[in-house]
Amino acid sequence: MSIRFSVIGLNHSHIYGQVNCLLRAGAELVAFHAPEDELAKPFFEAYPGVRRALTAAEIYEDDSIALITTAAILDERAGIAIAAMRHGKDVMSDKPGMISLDQLAAVKTAQRETGRIFSICYSEHFETRSTVKAGELVAAGAIGEVINTVGLGPHAIRNNQRPGWFFERQRYGGILCDIGSHQCEQFLFFSGTLEAEVISASVANRANAGQPGLQDFGDMHLKTPRTTGYVRVDWFTPSGLPTWGDGRLTILGTDGYIELRKYIDIAGRPGTDHLFLVNGEGVQHIDCSSVELPYGPQLLADIRDRTETAMGQDHCFKAMELALTAQAIAERGTEWQQ
Repeated sequence: MSIRFSVIGLNHSHIYGQVNCLLRAGAELVAFHAPEDELAKPFFEAYPGVRRALTAAEIYEDDSIALITTAAILDERAGIAIAAMRHGKDVMSDKPGMISLDQLAAVKTAQRETGRIFSICYSEHFETRSTVKAGELVAAGAIGEVINTVGLGPHAIRNNQRPGWFFERQRYGGILCDIGSHQCEQFLFFSGTLEAEVISASVANRANAGQPGLQDFGDMHLKTPRTTGYVRVDWFTPSGLPTWGDGRLTILGTDGYIELRKYIDIAGRPGTDHLFLVNGEGVQHIDCSSVELPYGPQLLADIRDRTETAMGQDHCFKAMELALTAQAIAERGTEWQQ
């Protein structure tokens, strides 16, 4: 019997990736709720026949629905997740799953008290084949022990395509909370430990004075007992790049290194998911376009079996704790200080 799921909140286009992830794994899309007609129309066209619920309560109270996924406005996601778990449903949220440490604490309490699964679809890992392949290579010992990662998350701002809330600090949570959560999760994953902390962090608005709530640049330094990491995220993808961002990850090991060019190889190779492996055996370029994505099937198995194979619950929360802590450190003594 397939797992039935529904959507609450269509405000970020990541929702299409989340839904497709679950559909590929064999889940059944039942209904969605979104008050915005301009968002509901293309969603319905993409998934014809799905029911549009007039209220979120219709979905929360439907006992046949096992999972709720959301890509609502960022400050609304924690509340949706808590309500879903309190109604006996598991949750898959877009990143970030919350925008403050208080929201994180509330989600953790709801998850602990209900025993439901709260999962964040960190798409730059779980929906990116080169990252999945890098994990396989690291686990196989291809570069020895991981000692450092460098995660770069540039994005295209496309002002005329962004809704107003995108530029409101209180709604999107800050650049390290939002984009940086991807890199925090990958740092934990490749470090192989949850014993991690933020060493330093900064945010700035360097070139968008007309949008004072926007943080267009951020970086942070992270460490575990045996690993260090640097993260840089920004909204400075040049208009000449034929994709939204040249996302990269470099993983340094004691016996070699891996570099991922996730979305484009600016040297000219076509397509996405380029992996470069350098170790004692030489230099390789690995095309990861056919690598299987395990997150969706694993999450559905976890829902059935009450296991944690897709992503450990503590891992999920720790990634957001790092991102939110970095955001708080970066904003101390600044105009964004809360």
